[in-house]
Amino acid sequence: MRQTSKTRRTIGIRGQLMGFLCFICLLLVGLFWFLSTQLLEPLYTTHIQKQLTEQADAIVARMDEAIGKGETLSYWAFGSRLYVNSTFFNALRDDIFELGGMSSFCIDISDTTLRQIFKVDTLPYCNLHRTRPTDTADEQTAYTTARAMRQLCRESGGTVVRKINPPTPSGSVQLMVGRMTSDGNYTVLVTTSLMHVAEAGKVLSTVLPLAAALIFAFSMSAAWLFSEWFTKPLRALSGAARQVAQGNYAVHVDSVRNDELGDLAQEFNHMAKEVQHASQMQRDLLANASHDLRTPLTLIKGYAETVRDLTGDDKKHRDEQMNIIVDETDRLTALVSSVMELSKVTSGALKCEKVHFDMGQLCDEVSERYDAVCAQNGWQLKLEIPDEELPVCADPDMMQRALHNLLGNAMHHIGEDGIFVLRALRCPEGVRVEVEDHGPGISAEDLPYIFDRYYRSRSDAGKQGTGLGLSITKAIFQQHGFRFGVHSTVGKGTVFWFIMTDTEDAAAQ
Repeated sequence: MRQTSKTRRTIGIRGQLMGFLCFICLLLVGLFWFLSTQLLEPLYTTHIQKQLTEQADAIVARMDEAIGKGETLSYWAFGSRLYVNSTFFNALRDDIFELGGMSSFCIDISDTTLRQIFKVDTLPYCNLHRTRPTDTADEQTAYTTARAMRQLCRESGGTVVRKINPPTPSGSVQLMVGRMTSDGNYTVLVTTSLMHVAEAGKVLSTVLPLAAALIFAFSMSAAWLFSEWFTKPLRALSGAARQVAQGNYAVHVDSVRNDELGDLAQEFNHMAKEVQHASQMQRDLLANASHDLRTPLTLIKGYAETVRDLTGDDKKHRDEQMNIIVDETDRLTALVSSVMELSKVTSGALKCEKVHFDMGQLCDEVSERYDAVCAQNGWQLKLEIPDEELPVCADPDMMQRALHNLLGNAMHHIGEDGIFVLRALRCPEGVRVEVEDHGPGISAEDLPYIFDRYYRSRSDAGKQGTGLGLSITKAIFQQHGFRFGVHSTVGKGTVFWFIMTDTEDAAAQ
């Protein structure tokens, strides 16, 4: 099945990254080509048209201002002799050049006779005026073109935008904007050449294939290096996962990255450490359970054979040996029951039925069951609860089991004073419950593992018990979402604590 998955996987993450990056680069190159070849000319033309319009409007505004003041800009004498206001037009010429903007342009001002009265031409070759005619035919064409544009402007009501095509193939297209003065006596045409955008388009068309090839080569190299850098921690994690699958739980993944992949590597190392610890605990559980099961079974078998073969008729010895068999059977039953209970709680088979109740009352009821054993052994269970109600939301049966496990653990480690304490009090989060003993305490090296399954500290070696009580208690608290822990001082005693809430939405710690 593993070989089949490898066979089906034709493109890995590295190949996908390279493909994606190359696609993005090609998309950007295509977008640049589209903008430079398809949108360059329209955008450039729109920009030039805006400049021409502003210039034409400025000229018309100056002329309207002069006409409003009663100035005469031009007139024809004897039908063919033109007289112009030289002072006005010279000032207008100076103002036009002071405005700056376009370096090459042509301005044509005509009157109602469609004849030119003023001109500014900085174009090397003007399609409107043909400042460099090559022959009489070109000159006539230029005259016809200028007159036609002036007529078009007057017919359109004073506003016209047109492209003037060249009369010869070698010429360049010009853009023209026309305006009329407010009194309708003068027409202003402003034109400029669009030769530069055409030349730019040709240059881009020549350079773009080479640029695209270089960009593609660069993108391939960058994609290869990036994919190598990006997938390196993933390959390391994959190799480490294979080692864990083969049973090497001591594997460690080195990562210095401060991103999600670095977090993943740290989480993997934490997982491997926990799996290693769980595996060790499983081996310890099997070893300890095997030992604890073997001992009562050996005793039961040995005493049963003794009763059968030797002391069957001796009632006194037979009863003693039968009592040992019963005690060992009870011990074996308790061990099996604890294992089954732990399995049910941790697997979720034993559901948590939460209800609202008074934790102080439950503590009081549980403490009463230890009166007999305390009186028999000379111990004292101190119950410290407030007079007020301690409302909580939990499963009462599970909480009762947890208290019994903690109190039973305290009795196994009771101090020389014979006192252990059950305490419940209010806290900001809800209700804090503590079980305290004055026994030998727990060493710092054993403290982190005290709730683990079948874990026994060195001081507990050889003591009676299944070793699963605290593990069952931990599972109960986790199922409820309660915070819990333990504080201990060697030689002074231990305090097990947990915090209960009065709501059903308890957050697991």
